[in-house]
Amino acid sequence: MKVMDADELRGITAARRGEPGAAAALVERFYARIYAFLRRLTGSEATAADLTQITFSRLWAALPGFAGRSSPGAWLHGIAHHVYQDWCRRNGRWEWRPDAWWLEQADAAPPPDQRASATDLAAALYAAVDRLEPDLRETVHLHYFQGLTLAETAAALDVAPSTVKHRLRRAVHELQTRLLGAADKPRISTTRPSP
Repeated sequence: MKVMDADELRGITAARRGEPGAAAALVERFYARIYAFLRRLTGSEATAADLTQITFSRLWAALPGFAGRSSPGAWLHGIAHHVYQDWCRRNGRWEWRPDAWWLEQADAAPPPDQRASATDLAAALYAAVDRLEPDLRETVHLHYFQGLTLAETAAALDVAPSTVKHRLRRAVHELQTRLLGAADKPRISTTRPSP
């Protein structure tokens, strides 16, 4: 069972008191996830939108009974699942779906483990960049994070483009050493990929 964090608890408590901002925050936080869940189950954008609206209307009715035994996301997905089951019963939609149908409903986003890994790597990289000396850090931020070209970065820093290249090479070398260690580090390109 996921333990509810303090922000979630405050949000649910405020929504239970009827605070409009808290209710809007719950919708903003969960609408896309609930819609995507129901879209996959129903195979219809219009039906998923309708069922998502029903899910949130049931949420408001059930909110006073939320006991906190699960996270708000799990609880809301449970409500959405019940809404979907009711829709299936009402419309005689308990038909079998072939594997090809399920494959067409696949989510294009990377799986959760890859997203978590990418988030961890990004956090480590940002922390390592923040520990670079100021001229290297500023060059990396402008070129890689802000997407400026070498010439634009040089103009922003009031240095020659060759200085920007040199700083980027030094920064990449230091980042490789810090993140990968000195032994057998793969080469990381010092140019941004083209869009």
